[in-house]
Amino acid sequence: MAELKISEMRDLTRIERIGAHSHIRGLGLDSALEPRAVSEGMVGQTSARKAAGVIVKMVQEGKIAGRAVLLAGQPGSGKTAIAMGMAKSLGQETPFAMLAGSELFSLEMSKTEALTQAFRKAIGVRIKEETEIIEGEVVEIQIDRPAVAGAATKTGKLTLKTTEMETVYDLGAKMIEALGKEKVQSGDVIAIDKASGKITKLGRSFSRSRDYDAMGPQTKFVQCPDGELQKRKEIVHCVTLHEIDVINSRTQGFLALFTGDTGEIRAEVREQIDTKVAEWREEGKAEIVPGVLFIDEVHMLDIECFSFLNRALENDMAPILVVATNRGITTIRGTNYKSPHGIPIDFLDRLLIISTQPYTEEDIRKILDIRCLEEDVDMSDDAKVLLTKIGVDTSLRYAIHLITAAALACQKRKGKIVEMEDISRVYELFYDVKRSTQYLMEYQSQYMFNEVPAGEGDEDEDNAMVS
Repeated sequence: MAELKISEMRDLTRIERIGAHSHIRGLGLDSALEPRAVSEGMVGQTSARKAAGVIVKMVQEGKIAGRAVLLAGQPGSGKTAIAMGMAKSLGQETPFAMLAGSELFSLEMSKTEALTQAFRKAIGVRIKEETEIIEGEVVEIQIDRPAVAGAATKTGKLTLKTTEMETVYDLGAKMIEALGKEKVQSGDVIAIDKASGKITKLGRSFSRSRDYDAMGPQTKFVQCPDGELQKRKEIVHCVTLHEIDVINSRTQGFLALFTGDTGEIRAEVREQIDTKVAEWREEGKAEIVPGVLFIDEVHMLDIECFSFLNRALENDMAPILVVATNRGITTIRGTNYKSPHGIPIDFLDRLLIISTQPYTEEDIRKILDIRCLEEDVDMSDDAKVLLTKIGVDTSLRYAIHLITAAALACQKRKGKIVEMEDISRVYELFYDVKRSTQYLMEYQSQYMFNEVPAGEGDEDEDNAMVS
């Protein structure tokens, strides 16, 4: 008898791209805000992670507005990773807006408008409203189709039940279409919004758990609802102030949120929205959820942006501002003055500064282990030791980039585990900064627009190797 071969099926519903920080799941802190050695994709940086955990706690309590935090450290020391960890720790309902400093200068609007929009993206509004719904288990759906096509509209009856009662509802054409779209069948537990007619499938009743033909692997089972079929339910909508601004300011309404063409929003519109939101807060219909605005490469902002941020942080509705930079003492953009991190002293005085330290050899090894798992690469211990040494001598980012390249080299020689020879091969193929600088110094005369005098090549080469 011939051997039956079953082809391997790929799950096409979960196609994800692996990014530089896709392995980050949180800050890796315990309930007492103490950092674990390796947790949630985070390694090392214990003091910085602990400080970030305190900020997250502050955001979650939502009592303090307008605080600003600076993540300062050399390139590749995990500043963006900490910011991503903060975003994951805050969860879905707390707004987290990200922005690169250079983005402000490439948008078709003024810098202050772009910053205002970023601030309002980081402030959420939780709006509560009561609505009447019909919730029950579907007993039967009867649809009467006309004998001649187009002669009359479809009509039908829907029988719903709870643990205490059962009712038959007449169905119109729109409701029949909605039930068809949601693929509702007998045994499903559904909720119907009386105001809009929207149907939500909550799951399948436990009483039908033995109907194997009507089940898929993703079937969710729920209890049959109890009490009355018609109920009043409080629904909570979470939106940001920026989304409310866009819906109220543009002729195309909420479609502008999808096109991204929001344009400049008038100050009068924002004032009216702030007044309305304040009214809702007093009536108990809404509550403000201050989130986090993260600005990376903050040294790219100019003196005008810093002046605006100074004022914006004093507002009651300001979110927590987290900024990051890898610069030392450098010129403030738009001036001739030098300052630490390229940030004016008056704005620097407002910031709580979290410093990140360079990773140790042991930390680099742990990070490379996590990245190998994330990129689904099997690597031998010897290869990992070599890659760790490369990471220490060059940079962590360069070592991480070599993982997938080495896996492809291993695939080329039909190997299954990445060995030292694969690492050596890609190390020779792809230069790091030091070797690239050395090469440039040796062959500088053959390049265009060379500005290094002939005698200084050797000295610069030595300096490049030392740095």
